[in-house]
Amino acid sequence: MTWSRALKQTARSGLTIEKAKLTPVIAVRGAAGVAIVLGLCLWRGDPALAVSSAFGAFASGLVTFQRSMRPRPVLALAVAAALAVSTFLGYLVAAHLPAFVLLIAGWTLLAGMAWAIGPVSGLAGTLTVAIMLVTVTLPTSVLGALQHAALIFCGGLVQAALIVVFPVRPWGVQRDALADALAAEADYARRLRHDPVAPFDPAPLMDARLASAVTRRQARRRPVQLHGPRGLAERVRPVLASLADPVVGAPAEGPERDRVRDLLQAAGTVLDAVAHAVRHAGPVRLPPEAMATLEVPASGPMLHGAARRSAYRLISLLADAVELTDEPVRATRPATGAERGPGGRDEGSHLLRPSVPRLVPVALRALRREARWSSRIFRHALRVSAVAVCGYLLGTALPFGHGYWAPLTSVMVMRPDFGQTYSRGVARFSGTLVGVAVSGGVMALAHPGPAVCAGLAVVFVFLMYLLMRTGVSVTSACVAGYVIFLLGIAGEGWTQTVAERVVLTLIGGLLAMLSYALFPAWETPRLRERLAEWLEANGRYALAVLDRFARPAERRPRQVREALLDARAARAAWEESEARAEDEPVRHRGLSRTSADAAGAALATMGRVTMIMEAHLPDKDAEPSPGAAAFAAELRPSLERAARAVRDRDRLDWGALRAVWERWDAETESQGVALRAAELLLDALDDLAEAVEGSAARGAEGTIPPAQ
Repeated sequence: MTWSRALKQTARSGLTIEKAKLTPVIAVRGAAGVAIVLGLCLWRGDPALAVSSAFGAFASGLVTFQRSMRPRPVLALAVAAALAVSTFLGYLVAAHLPAFVLLIAGWTLLAGMAWAIGPVSGLAGTLTVAIMLVTVTLPTSVLGALQHAALIFCGGLVQAALIVVFPVRPWGVQRDALADALAAEADYARRLRHDPVAPFDPAPLMDARLASAVTRRQARRRPVQLHGPRGLAERVRPVLASLADPVVGAPAEGPERDRVRDLLQAAGTVLDAVAHAVRHAGPVRLPPEAMATLEVPASGPMLHGAARRSAYRLISLLADAVELTDEPVRATRPATGAERGPGGRDEGSHLLRPSVPRLVPVALRALRREARWSSRIFRHALRVSAVAVCGYLLGTALPFGHGYWAPLTSVMVMRPDFGQTYSRGVARFSGTLVGVAVSGGVMALAHPGPAVCAGLAVVFVFLMYLLMRTGVSVTSACVAGYVIFLLGIAGEGWTQTVAERVVLTLIGGLLAMLSYALFPAWETPRLRERLAEWLEANGRYALAVLDRFARPAERRPRQVREALLDARAARAAWEESEARAEDEPVRHRGLSRTSADAAGAALATMGRVTMIMEAHLPDKDAEPSPGAAAFAAELRPSLERAARAVRDRDRLDWGALRAVWERWDAETESQGVALRAAELLLDALDDLAEAVEGSAARGAEGTIPPAQ
């Protein structure tokens, strides 16, 4: 993609206003938190403290709107504590320019590295830098700095208290995540009616699993709708794929295929009804037509073989899904000895979420893992640190005053990938123009006093909370108005404030964009590495399933489950990398967009075929399969060679593996599910080889620039 096309695409993305579900009650609660701390400080008669506390309440409330499975009060308190510390440190050295510049550089570097822990941590780190840049401009002493820091923390405390006292949809995020997973399963079932090999995005199931992780205290209060349906949704997906597949299931045409289509339609209806019940905490309402379809017919089109087993299994799972939504609350049962994981962890009854102290070593490991030159997170941290320092020095040197707005804009728009940074930069500037035009016009015409400015600031922060999911340009306009009215409380002239904000916002956005062009962390050259990791993860999943066919007496269901989760994580990493690479103005480095799509489709097919095998795992007393054992024995070294070949742009060779399958096919009298699935697995691997080798051949035609 050329630079002009990339800039046009990212600008269009940044200016797009999305239709989003509004949550006015939650927005009112967040704005009330800002209004409470702002009103109390104004009542005491100190506008500077009012501005400082309002920024703390605003930032704490902002983080609680992010998609996170953590309790909202915990997020508000954690961010408020970080804001208080950063602000106090900023006040201590604000009078000494060299020391303050060093503090900005170091703190921004740590805030950039926080993206290694997660997006919510990254946003929280960004907010600490932003609030530090703003609040330290308010004059005060060391004792006053302590007071400012305490008030900022109190702002977060007020937001946390409001969440506890006025809960809106308790467990709402968890309910939505599980309902989205069930709705995705329902859509998948309906698409399988017309396309028996339709793809499925596992992201909703991954989100539902994250939402199911709770503490022991939460598990005692968790509604039953959040306990059982997720596991059933996990088991329904392979059964749906197995039932619809024309190779291992019913024939592609005929009465049996019609029966399969009816079952899939009924399954979609039932899953949608269960999703609605989970989302709204209500009963499951099923139409009589779906219930009649799920009954075993006494006559008519009957299924046979693997399709018959899949149909019975599907009917049983759907009945369990409906039954599990009946009771409103269910206490967590103690795990048996067989269900305890390593170290005695209770894993049978629910997924345990680690406490905040136990997250510290996890966060440190994540930071250590990303502390390398090739890491996009580390390069982002270096980039944003350098830009913040340059922006602050440039803003200080310019004759505008309030030079912190340039680094503030840079820090708020910069993200670890190119597309988001550029789209947010365009959206931030355009939204700021609208925001300062509206708020500046109000200030010019009405000349409001401190009390009116405070009320208008609360209105704008309410609009920002309400419209947060519609787009960065909209929220930037609301934030611009909020800041102007908030600084108006402290007596800032509106004409100077508006002019400064427009010019310095433009400078900050340009610095952010220029930094990525000069010091990029392109994802395109790393696509082959991500593809090889996905191939390895899919291979471990296939080997775990084949091992069950080879040695059914040695049942290790946890091995299969963990391999499946690893495969999903690898697929998510690949899709995230591919999405970032699509927006980059970089020539492909051995894997073009067409080849990447074809390779991704091949590995998705490999995962689907393995999932179908998993749906037909043999019982513990079944006969071992020597053919599956031989196929798995050859598959392991073949996958190792293939992963190296993908990374090194060599040729993939599956000849030895196909020879083993042909011997297995010749020695087996009846075509079982494992044998048929192994054939489909080989076809998918051949498609992968064709996609990767075709891209390598096209890349070799010209000079490939070195990876940056």
